[in-house]
Amino acid sequence: MLLAIDVGNSHITVGCVDGAEIGYIFRLRTERKKTADQYSVELRAIFDFNGIESGTFDGAIVSSVVPSVTPAIRESVRRLTGLSAIVVGAGIKTGLNIRIEDTAELGADAVCVSVAALALYGAPCVIVDMGTATKILVLDEAGTYIGGAIAPGVAISADALTAKASLLPSVSLDAPRKAINGVTIDAIKSGIVFGAAAMVDGMLRRFAKELGYRPKAVATGGLSSYIIPHCQEEIISDDTLILTGLRLLYEKNRK
Repeated sequence: MLLAIDVGNSHITVGCVDGAEIGYIFRLRTERKKTADQYSVELRAIFDFNGIESGTFDGAIVSSVVPSVTPAIRESVRRLTGLSAIVVGAGIKTGLNIRIEDTAELGADAVCVSVAALALYGAPCVIVDMGTATKILVLDEAGTYIGGAIAPGVAISADALTAKASLLPSVSLDAPRKAINGVTIDAIKSGIVFGAAAMVDGMLRRFAKELGYRPKAVATGGLSSYIIPHCQEEIISDDTLILTGLRLLYEKNRK
């Protein structure tokens, strides 16, 4: 079984992958000051609670966009499983053609979801990854990664609104019944949820116009389930895309 870990800015996603099947998915809060000891305790507790023996893992791979956390996670994996985890980054085989000015700027998470989307859905494809940031990534007709757009994430936008506007309350991300609302809370929800959905729709149309063709679209990320159902464009939802990408990258790079 493969231990696949994605370290994001807000959360750490842990997947137990058996063959092509993802058996378990867990999430931890990303905390930059935690030590390998603390992450080891958390992972051990999760494994024990779910009856997972650490000795059943025969491989491990880590994707991280938080460099300060990567060594602690990798060390906790070593302590729990005895395995040296592959870290997605420079020097690993991806099979992905990348055509941007500085390939080093491409985050490990973007590599993972691009590899998975290409394998599962083919090209051309636009990936909408909705996490701490909303990243909209493009694979052209040849399957080449050519760039995309990055916007503030839905939760960040909502937090900024209530932090800067003293009279506006914090709200959940469940959508209101309609777009036009006379109640402040529902009006905020409308702006956040339907506004984010409209942004995704608008960017997909703009991308299609620039490309000269309409690629398929795939959405993933922890916040996509709140937004994508309210989009008007046809978008496939795949909340395990990054774990699939980690599995594929592991298979390309294991010795």
